Amino acid sequence: MTEKREYRDDYPDKTLYIPGPTEVREDVIEAMCEPMFGHRMDRMTDLYTTIVEDTKDFLGTDNNVIVLTGSGTEFMESSILNLVDEHVLVTTCGSFSERQANVAERLGKTVDTLEYEWGQAVKPEGVRERLEESDTDYDVVTCVMNESSTGVRNPVEEIGDVVAEYPDTYFVVDAVSALGGDYVDIDAHGIDVIFTSVQKAFAMPPGLAVCVVSEDAYERELESDSASWYGGFQRTIDYYDRKGQTHSTPAIPVMLAYRTQMKHMLEEGHDARNERHREMAEYTQEWAREHFDMFPEEGYESQTVSCIENTRDIDVAGTIEAVSEECDMVFSNGYGSALGEKTFRIGHMGEHDLESIEALTDAIEDVAGL
Repeated sequence: MTEKREYRDDYPDKTLYIPGPTEVREDVIEAMCEPMFGHRMDRMTDLYTTIVEDTKDFLGTDNNVIVLTGSGTEFMESSILNLVDEHVLVTTCGSFSERQANVAERLGKTVDTLEYEWGQAVKPEGVRERLEESDTDYDVVTCVMNESSTGVRNPVEEIGDVVAEYPDTYFVVDAVSALGGDYVDIDAHGIDVIFTSVQKAFAMPPGLAVCVVSEDAYERELESDSASWYGGFQRTIDYYDRKGQTHSTPAIPVMLAYRTQMKHMLEEGHDARNERHREMAEYTQEWAREHFDMFPEEGYESQTVSCIENTRDIDVAGTIEAVSEECDMVFSNGYGSALGEKTFRIGHMGEHDLESIEALTDAIEDVAGL
């Protein structure tokens, strides 16, 4: 049985290079300290409509945007409930895509998987072949844009183009560890649902999930006999259209932080933010290949999380601990027992830049004696 461990007031500050949460600007944290107000006041309408419409502007989408209190997993679950009557095709290539399959199974759906080895990327031609050859009419195809367990960036744009050829099949993308740090043209590639969590590349405190929903997906749910209550597209979008608020009490302080950070993101611009993340990824990958190797299939490396193969057999856990203790920087081991010491991961997302990433790699070199 888990025992209580009292939270203290003397923890040292650590710079986060994990796959999320990531570093948050000081003024974004301070924004959460405004006096509390009611979630049905006009002030709440001002706040919520601001963050929703600013998000549309930043992402460059004409689709519906939902911001709810919760993690991205809320929309991993609700998108299945809202869109799948029976059959779903889940593309898998790592832990989080496999989690999507598990979620769908637990919801009682008939799940087929298109499986790729961990480290490999989902291929559009594989999706096309499965859809062409299968006797099953799939309600939904799912894909993880950024498989942070393996550092793979799946080509969701090309996969979306394939799924778009099947008008009765909807395309759902988990972009939890990518959106905001890796540009994707949502409207141009038939992505019906794409969701994220704000503590990743949006660089906000945890607590909110963001979902972009096409009109086709919204209409699809209207035809369904059942849907998610909390994350239902009709319930959330209609309430926003009528009242400009959320249907249930939101995490108001985190939404205040969201407002402040989204203004920063708009000021930087989506293209510039994408370019900054690309530069950090390219630097980290070059560094990794100089000292170790990259775990993902070449050409499909993540722009926000580098998964590095431990070819030198360093003590990953010991190096992480030493860098944390000596330099107050925290990066991550490999995901789970399969990759825990075989890989390690560096999150280069949010408000990091080349200088801050170089500081971490210098620290790793010093501690590991590279």
